Amino acid sequence: MGASCLYTGQVMHQRRQPGSYRFRYRVFSLLLDIDELDFLDRDLRFFSRNRFNLLSFHDRDHGPQDGSDLRRWIARVLATAGLEADGPIRLLCFPRVLGYGFSPLAVWYCHAADERLIAVILEVRNTFGEKHQYLLPMNNDSSRHPPAWTAPKAFHVSPFATMDAHYRFRLRIPDKQMLVRVDTGWDAAGQYQMSACWTGKRRPLMDASLLRQALGVPLQGLKIISLIHWQALKLWLRCFPFYRKPSPPDQEVSLTCPQASPLKPTHRQD
Repeated sequence: MGASCLYTGQVMHQRRQPGSYRFRYRVFSLLLDIDELDFLDRDLRFFSRNRFNLLSFHDRDHGPQDGSDLRRWIARVLATAGLEADGPIRLLCFPRVLGYGFSPLAVWYCHAADERLIAVILEVRNTFGEKHQYLLPMNNDSSRHPPAWTAPKAFHVSPFATMDAHYRFRLRIPDKQMLVRVDTGWDAAGQYQMSACWTGKRRPLMDASLLRQALGVPLQGLKIISLIHWQALKLWLRCFPFYRKPSPPDQEVSLTCPQASPLKPTHRQD
């Protein structure tokens, strides 16, 4: 199946301030090379593109969300930072299950023709139907171990998280394992207010593995959206500070800044 594959793993959230709170849940995700989507649709019984199946990928769920060409959208987003990716474009996301899906975070890995990673785009969604992108450009010396990136928080995600914060993004290029970690509001001592970590182990993208995960994590999209609201209810009952939703940002993309020194990939989840 080429570069496309399946990842099995978990999502973890942890808060340190204003009170300690932690939860995790099991998930599976797909890494999809956008040039392989039609081949996957043809060769897999339980996966389809833009039509109903046990698992499916719909172009309109990502990028411009109108079903238009995804590579052209990527080119437009990268152009905001003077970048161009003429190689593979791969998307890490949660698929639809029986027609329904929700991806609070999807990750685009944008490569040059020689397979060098040029940039990463984090596509963030909230439960209000809004979406925003954080563009993470690569350093010339960070092809093996991507740097950490920092950016002011520009997009409302949770009513229990203030907008007056900064993000630190860390990840590893997907191979046998994948990692995406977002720390929010850290201080000089390295302590953070909140952290979210998405990890996974690579599995072959085959009908048997897709069926196994669909049965092992049934109705994953409904599970994700239900857990988001369930955890929000528990935070509200514990009297965590509540912040009203502001208007979404005017710009579609926020450009982040790489930190000076690259970080080796880690699977520590504190």
